[in-house]
Amino acid sequence: MKKGNINVSVENIFPLIKKFLYSDHEIFLRELISNATDATLKLKHIAGIGKEKIEVGEPIIEVKIDKKGKKLHIIDQGIGMTSDEIEKYINEVAFSGAEEFLEKYKDSAKDSGIIGHFGLGFYSAFMVAKKVEIISKSYKNKPSAHWTCDGSPNYTLDKGNKKDRGTEIILHIDKNSKEFIEENKISELLVKYNKFMPIPIKFGTKEETLPLEKDAKEGEKPKIKTVDNIINNPNPAWTKQPKDLKGEDYKGFYRELYPMQFEEPLFNIHLNVDYPFNLTGILYFPKLTNDVNIQKDKIQLYQNQVFVTDNVEGIVPEFLTLLRGVIDSPDIPLNVSRSYLQADGAVKKISSYITRKVADKLASLFKNDRDGFEKKWNDIKIIIEYGMLSEEKFFEKSEKFALYPTVDDKFYTYEELYNKIKAKQTDKDDKLVILYSSDKQAQHSYIENAKNKGYEVLLLDSPIVSHLIQKLESSKEKIQFARVDSDHIDNLINKDKNKVSKLNDDQKKELEEIVRNVVNDEKFVIKLESMDSKENPFIITNPEFMRRMKEMQQSGGGGMFGAGNMPEMFNLVINTNSDLISQIIKTKTKKKQERLISQSIDLAKLSHGLLNGEGLTNFIKRSFDIIK
Repeated sequence: MKKGNINVSVENIFPLIKKFLYSDHEIFLRELISNATDATLKLKHIAGIGKEKIEVGEPIIEVKIDKKGKKLHIIDQGIGMTSDEIEKYINEVAFSGAEEFLEKYKDSAKDSGIIGHFGLGFYSAFMVAKKVEIISKSYKNKPSAHWTCDGSPNYTLDKGNKKDRGTEIILHIDKNSKEFIEENKISELLVKYNKFMPIPIKFGTKEETLPLEKDAKEGEKPKIKTVDNIINNPNPAWTKQPKDLKGEDYKGFYRELYPMQFEEPLFNIHLNVDYPFNLTGILYFPKLTNDVNIQKDKIQLYQNQVFVTDNVEGIVPEFLTLLRGVIDSPDIPLNVSRSYLQADGAVKKISSYITRKVADKLASLFKNDRDGFEKKWNDIKIIIEYGMLSEEKFFEKSEKFALYPTVDDKFYTYEELYNKIKAKQTDKDDKLVILYSSDKQAQHSYIENAKNKGYEVLLLDSPIVSHLIQKLESSKEKIQFARVDSDHIDNLINKDKNKVSKLNDDQKKELEEIVRNVVNDEKFVIKLESMDSKENPFIITNPEFMRRMKEMQQSGGGGMFGAGNMPEMFNLVINTNSDLISQIIKTKTKKKQERLISQSIDLAKLSHGLLNGEGLTNFIKRSFDIIK
């Protein structure tokens, strides 16, 4: 038996890095600044534990463009490297200096914020550079080193002439990547990926107006001072303790994250956990518009203040992708592959924690300020209802804060609603029927009819209401939702089987035949019912099951039927106790009977939004003829 090591050909490693290591070439700047940050944090850590005497000062990272020389410089004042360390950390591909450092100082360095894991970040420079130089001087006061590589397996390593501690990376930008020596492009990338890095990052200078001194003369102009242009905030709000922040601090951070967003967030949730994983962050509930798709991808994912992605679908529970804010965790791999993140065990735990934390915050807000919570309900309901549908644990916790508003702007929890309806409905053996409206204006006459009978009508008008009520019906015992324009209320609630009709059986048969001839439309099912004489003679309702199936198809949950295959079906309910129905039966001429029926049915269609086109034209003409 022969044993050996697989030989990786160095000649092939650079083309692979250039093409496949990262999905986006602009990541190189994030990687190089992450390395510079690590070098600085290592220095601070060694100085902090007192093993060596080091004057740290206030180190920064500087990014400079040399447009004429077509070079990009990344300079840090961190730990630096000797020639031997360059040999070890740079020339041995995929050897991670950060991992070795963490192992060496594992007891004291676990909270140092060091980023690197893979040892490949430096090589991302070759995605945009035809040649890379490293000029570095170690904090150990050894001679500086100068390393050069042109993207081939060959490199040179000489003594350098650098006097100050730290490392300078010089990228000789390739002609195909010349956008990376443009100020606007580099500024854009620095803000995108490094806006909250823990070490100040300098990119050029800016002018600052100094305040006038107390003894300034009238008309004296303020002095202008040139200062470093620091592009990042090294101490963002999520890195602080909630007790150290006020409401205005959270709002200020929101404006920093979304400078073009003019509306204030409704409220925020501060995430802060150190077991069983490390996670910090701030999530904001924004005011939502109807177009929820435009508002996705607003949560920014960070690892130790390094931007990873703003596409958190599959990482954050889907119903929370409508929120905004920041999540930061060192347990999230610094990897741009979303599929990799979704499969990671730590990420799945993080997702569950965030769901629980959001549910607890909502319960607390409801408990402490119910009036304020009710006022925000219309702005947050789509997120909560979506969560109730998609996350079982969130659904269980939602009992404490999910609200069911009525058409009269009253709000009930499920328990309050159930008890109220139970007291009203007398058929104890049947399911409790919860009436709701999906459109307060369009269903106004049906709502008024239900209210006149003493029934409460909910207003459930979100786009996922069909799915939500099905979830509630399957999860709760003995309840049934019915839209207020579905089967007639008397057939749904407190059925009165002893109600007497004014018409005998022959009259009913005659009436049904006349109406069927006038309507002549298969989508209407004619039903004769004995109702209150004051109710309309003709009422159009939607069979609840058919209507709900069609709505679910249109929202993507229709199962085996296509969204367009479900037929339109309506009930045409005739009130046999109506005075007008009695008048129609007594009318001698068939023509007059049909005219009265046509006009009455058209009024019912108009109330239900079903009268249009030629039917509407005929109705208007007939109405004018009746007036004349």
